[in-house]
Amino acid sequence: MEAGGSSKNQTEPKKRQSKTPRKPKDSVLEQKSPAEFFAENKNIAGFDNPGKCLYTTVRELVENSLDSTESISELPVIEITIEDIEKSKFNSMIGLIDRDRVDEALYDDYETAKAREKRLAKEARAQELQAKNASSGKMVKEPPAAKTIKGRGEASFYRVTCKDNGKGMPHDDIPNMFGRVLSGTKYGLKQTRGKFGLGAKMALIWSKMSTGLPIEISSSLKGQNYISFCRLDIDIHRNIPHVHLHEKRDNKVRWHGAEIQVVIEGNWTSYRSKILHYMRQMAVITPYAEFLFKFVSGAADKSITIRFARRTDVMPPVPLETKHHPSSVDLLLIKRLIEENPKQNLLQFLQHEFVNIRKAYAERLIGELGPEFSPKMPIKSLTSQQIVRIHQLFRQAKFDDPSGDCLSPAGEYNLRLGIIKELHPDMVATYSGSARVFEGHPFIVEAGVSVGGKDVKQGLNIFRFANRIPLLFEQGADVVTRTALKRINYKINQTQDKIGVFVSIVSTKIPFKGTGKEYIGDDITEIASAVKSALQQCCIQLKTKIVKKMQAREQQERKRSLSKYLDNACTVFYDVWKEIKAQNSEQSHAAKKQRDEMYKEISNQTVTKAILKEKLLQHVEQVDYEMALEYATQSGVSEEPREAIFLQSLEAAEDSFIDLHSPTFVFRLFR
Repeated sequence: MEAGGSSKNQTEPKKRQSKTPRKPKDSVLEQKSPAEFFAENKNIAGFDNPGKCLYTTVRELVENSLDSTESISELPVIEITIEDIEKSKFNSMIGLIDRDRVDEALYDDYETAKAREKRLAKEARAQELQAKNASSGKMVKEPPAAKTIKGRGEASFYRVTCKDNGKGMPHDDIPNMFGRVLSGTKYGLKQTRGKFGLGAKMALIWSKMSTGLPIEISSSLKGQNYISFCRLDIDIHRNIPHVHLHEKRDNKVRWHGAEIQVVIEGNWTSYRSKILHYMRQMAVITPYAEFLFKFVSGAADKSITIRFARRTDVMPPVPLETKHHPSSVDLLLIKRLIEENPKQNLLQFLQHEFVNIRKAYAERLIGELGPEFSPKMPIKSLTSQQIVRIHQLFRQAKFDDPSGDCLSPAGEYNLRLGIIKELHPDMVATYSGSARVFEGHPFIVEAGVSVGGKDVKQGLNIFRFANRIPLLFEQGADVVTRTALKRINYKINQTQDKIGVFVSIVSTKIPFKGTGKEYIGDDITEIASAVKSALQQCCIQLKTKIVKKMQAREQQERKRSLSKYLDNACTVFYDVWKEIKAQNSEQSHAAKKQRDEMYKEISNQTVTKAILKEKLLQHVEQVDYEMALEYATQSGVSEEPREAIFLQSLEAAEDSFIDLHSPTFVFRLFR
């Protein structure tokens, strides 16, 4: 019985488990802060991997500095430093003590005895094969360096510092400007490099996720006698700044601007070329800026210092904030504008909050809305149905296109100087189109095409810019790439010639595809048409130059071919004349007289092989010149191509000159 009882007791718990299933956990409504959301989805802001994080951090800090300097019309001087931090130094920064490994098998980079034996056998076979090839006289390649096994925990850390001479930040605003996601000063309808208030905040979030170290900010306003210093990180869950130190320091040198320093995990090796390419393209589109880029490493041979010098002191005008175009608004925006301006009546609201609606046209729109609308009615009394009616009329009515006066393109002058400064091309053409409109937002397309240059690969080299920002990733689907490759016939040898294609698009709203803001889709007809037109205008400008270059190339080939046989022809001709007297052919008296005179000159050394070669060479030059003239006439080249001339402006006292701008040059009139 005891045995039976014990078996019964053993089965009872199993029955209880099957009869009482686990209750599902009650769902709880949770809310995430913006900082927490972007920390979990950092790829949205371009922080995909350590290498891309390093690149994006540099990019965001540089663009913020440019916006800051341009906002006060200050010629930018920006210093960017990336310092490689060794593991021991990083551990001391975070308060860790270096420890030796005790149990090697615990680590991801541990190599077992079997794996080591297999690797050594493979290396021995490679050395044996190399020795065999060397003994037989075959070409022997250098053996590849042995790959070191890198564990997942072996990260690389860098200190990124960006210093500028810009506007600076108010002392009390610094914590919120860096420690609160989706807070910023660029939310108006205005052409800016940044839009979402994410750049520097994402660098801080990535620093907190990868190193745990705070960010350091030094800033001073123009004319301020102190420097604001702030060391802070961010409370991810509450989306508020966590300030470690916030104080005022003496500003003895009267410096103004901002200096930001952040320590992050990165990968310089894999993204070195991207970062340098970005800096070079930024120097092309902003030739009025001076950049000093440094990479500091423990190994002196790996350190880099590059200065991108300023070529001009002519800056584009500061972009202006504009109002919304009626065809670009939605219901939510109309309601927000009504909430922000509750004291206006309907007539004032239409006139003052939207572009291209004058008083007379506003009255016509109100009459079209219906009898329940009147010009003097307060907008705060509008019902939801009436707001929908206004929105419907905005979508159906006809409005003038917005002008591009609020935009600030680089300008043909700066674009041309940037291309010449960085690429040193043989030929360059630039074009700036007029303002066009996409979904109620104005945009301007500028383009440049260069031929030749240093550090330019053979074939097409495409450089894309949006709001004066270089775009380096996701190039294949971009409207500029597809237009340049498929819709333009350059009529050049793309396997030999070096062609640079530069397209810059500026707008109050760049229609980026994807969350990375790296390319503009090819499905927008208005932008695709404007890009194609701008590139065609550049090609038309280069047509005469390219024809001239092709003509010179063919002329050299013809001359080379004719001159190749001059020596042989002179020898044969000279020998023939020496033997011609021995021939008894029937000739006229005049021919015999000419023959005797020629023979006499040859006998007296008046005509030598050298003189004969010189005469033939002159004949080749004459024939080649006549053929070149005939070729130019057939090709429609009536005159020499005219080259643009750019003069470097002189240093002058402030407000002692007036700049007169044109699409291709700036004329400075000194008072």
